[in-house]
Amino acid sequence: MLRVISVNLNGIRAAAKKGLFLWLQKTAPDLVCLQEIKAQEADLSEDFLNPSPLKGYFHYAVKKGYSGTGVYSKHTPDEIQTGFGVPEFDDEGRYTALRFGKLWVISAYFPSGSSSEERQEAKFRFLDAFLPYLAKLKSSQYEILLCGDINIAHQEIDLKNWKGNLKNSGFLPAERSWLTQLFSELGYCDVYRRLHPEATDNSYTWWSQRGQAYNNNVGWRIDYQIATPEIAKLARSFEIYKSERFSDHAPLIVDYEYSL
Repeated sequence: MLRVISVNLNGIRAAAKKGLFLWLQKTAPDLVCLQEIKAQEADLSEDFLNPSPLKGYFHYAVKKGYSGTGVYSKHTPDEIQTGFGVPEFDDEGRYTALRFGKLWVISAYFPSGSSSEERQEAKFRFLDAFLPYLAKLKSSQYEILLCGDINIAHQEIDLKNWKGNLKNSGFLPAERSWLTQLFSELGYCDVYRRLHPEATDNSYTWWSQRGQAYNNNVGWRIDYQIATPEIAKLARSFEIYKSERFSDHAPLIVDYEYSL
């Protein structure tokens, strides 16, 4: 089995203080896709960069304490890529990818548009650039496993208060349509929905830090593992880990019947 974890950390140093690395040792993943590390290389000790038996590969944002992605791997990749060729978003550290043979494993952190109209426009620019990139990558005959904080809930069953969020970033028609296009036209698979097509309240991966959202389970499913069909059909289990909290997002743990 290939165990893949994806988690938005909301700061890798903050998550470490909450027990992230002890949990990773117990969980024994092959790959850990990280989003929102909020750190530069100079900020991180060897224990953060390469927590044995894992080795880290990172894409840091130019702006300090902001964004950033990474992948921890137990296996040595054949190729490493940081950024997907769009300077605006590459400067924000939103894409880290490792290739193992014909499989690309990607950690991506999609922009949030909730803070302002300007950030929502940036999010749309990201979506406009990233969809053709994923189409081209898939057409190159690679298998792809895209893990990350997508910052979009796809369907009404993917968030608690869908009626109240129809005009809010993360559930806008154009954003949801982007995911529909990714799945229906490009042929990528939502691994969670493939295994759990009807799950609702237990599917949330993020909760606002305002009020009692987590305690009341007023959540959103905005974190995904998305794969090309040959990889998606090898998924044997999918867990949204909630026994401990390392950030405002829950880690996603998927076991694939696949070896690197």
